[in-house]
Amino acid sequence: MKIILMLFTLFILVQPVISQGLPAAYSSNVRIADSLYNAGDYLNSGKSYSMAFEANGWKGLSNHRYNAACSWALAGVTDSAFFQLERIAQKANYTNYGHITTDTDLNSLHGDTRWQPLLDLILQNKEKAEVNLNKPLAAKLDSIYIEDQKYRQQINEIEKKYGWESKEMKDHWKIIEEKDAVNLIKVKAILDQYGWLGPDVVGGQGNTTLFLVIQHADKETQVKYLPMMREAVKNGKAQGSSLALLEDRVALGMGKKQIYGSQIGRDESTSLYYVSPLEDPDNVDKRRAEVGLGPLADYVSKWNIKWDVEQYKKDLPMLEKK
Repeated sequence: MKIILMLFTLFILVQPVISQGLPAAYSSNVRIADSLYNAGDYLNSGKSYSMAFEANGWKGLSNHRYNAACSWALAGVTDSAFFQLERIAQKANYTNYGHITTDTDLNSLHGDTRWQPLLDLILQNKEKAEVNLNKPLAAKLDSIYIEDQKYRQQINEIEKKYGWESKEMKDHWKIIEEKDAVNLIKVKAILDQYGWLGPDVVGGQGNTTLFLVIQHADKETQVKYLPMMREAVKNGKAQGSSLALLEDRVALGMGKKQIYGSQIGRDESTSLYYVSPLEDPDNVDKRRAEVGLGPLADYVSKWNIKWDVEQYKKDLPMLEKK
């Protein structure tokens, strides 16, 4: 029985704990919205996001507004999708041009007259935020980011259309692996020459790209650059939440248990997802909070996993044998 360690886009997964202090109804409706999105019920997912925002005085976190826009776009409710995207572009100075231009969830918006002005505004936000950066390196990493993400963002669409074990999916993974190999050569050259560059040098997206490419690399490369990233976190040049994902990948790759519960397995015989073997499950949320990650229950709900620590401890010996 093969275990698949899922590789996910950073926008969804690596988020600091910024939901603390929000109304309980906000968080619960966001979890419901995520689950409905994963189930393909995009219309009700969008409605659940709206219920979350209403519970918080119509205020919402930028990543939740972005995800709401994805649900509305997939549901064909174009005006609501643009409302959310324009809100984060205008009010929160959203800058992730590389992500929004490759996100297939938003394909239905591309023909709308509002799409290009929205992109222009986001690009302006990005340029303003990066005015003092090393422009050549930032541009190089931005292009690598797009190559890393655009094919991964097509995975769900291909799985829904052809199935996980289809020839189309296998061919798509070959493309991803080829792109990863090229990207890794470029990123290793940057890291070996400059070290782990912070957002102040290459921007937030450029800094994220360094992590993504190493996260998607082979085990030996991950082990080699893990100490460099640990040092970068200490020096404020990388996010602890990103490091946690790499720590988990390396631990599992070495036959150990993960620490933060970031790595999700997929049982091919049942197509069900599960949390890959985890050290000390009772205290995982404490460890996650220390590095800026939210509760594990919220995180795994994206894969329709209901986190029950007592049941997990009973299942753990079986999971370790997979």
